[in-house]
Amino acid sequence: MHPMLNIAIRAARKAGNHIAKSLENADKIESSLKGTNDIVTNVDKEAEYLIIETIKASYPDHSIIAEESGLQQGKDDAVQWIIDPLDGTANFARGIPHFAVSIAVRINGKTEVACVYDPMQNDLFTAQRGSGAQLNNSRVRVKQLKDLQGTLLATGFPHKHKQHSESYFKILSALFVEASDIRRTGSASLNLCYLAANRVDGYFELGLKPWEIAAGELIAREAGVILTDFSGGTDYLKSGNIVASSARGVKSILKHIRENSNEAMLK
Repeated sequence: MHPMLNIAIRAARKAGNHIAKSLENADKIESSLKGTNDIVTNVDKEAEYLIIETIKASYPDHSIIAEESGLQQGKDDAVQWIIDPLDGTANFARGIPHFAVSIAVRINGKTEVACVYDPMQNDLFTAQRGSGAQLNNSRVRVKQLKDLQGTLLATGFPHKHKQHSESYFKILSALFVEASDIRRTGSASLNLCYLAANRVDGYFELGLKPWEIAAGELIAREAGVILTDFSGGTDYLKSGNIVASSARGVKSILKHIRENSNEAMLK
């Protein structure tokens, strides 16, 4: 195992255990708005502190990009740890047990290792570039689709970008007719990991942040998932718009996006 993956797993488990334990004292969870329809809790910040503390103990010179504290520039800026301490905060704040800790390491602009930990299910998804993806130490591989018939797709509503809601729901409606069903569970990192593990067959969402998808996208890619932005390119980490499935699944999802999107959504 890559030594940085070992540290990422250690940090994710420490943070995840703290998050899960915090639900036992729900009256001590404090929520506040940090943007439009975007909440943060004291537990997000506590979990992030635990992660950064664990990383810094082994790699004090590395740079860190974390959702709550932003960029911490280290002496070694070739290595960046990208952290979402609690992906699914809205779920957590309401006691819905579906959220995860997401940690990725990028070296010279390439994501090398990643882990996503769901403390409520004790599911640990991991990947190392070129070495495949795993769920609890068992290899996972995406299923190849013929078309969208019978599929279960995942998505996320554009609750922070409601100016795109009309186009988004046109896309959703078109996909719903073709697929078997659609899930909206509230965690981008877990959507990508569930795709890698064949719990869902495809995923699309818009307006995501890099820390929400940096780990999940490596896990998905290492499981054989094809990922694109809404234009079919590979700029999804920058645009925040992502389409993911097997090759034919991506082609079918993109078709509906192109037919039902406005121009602003495709950028």
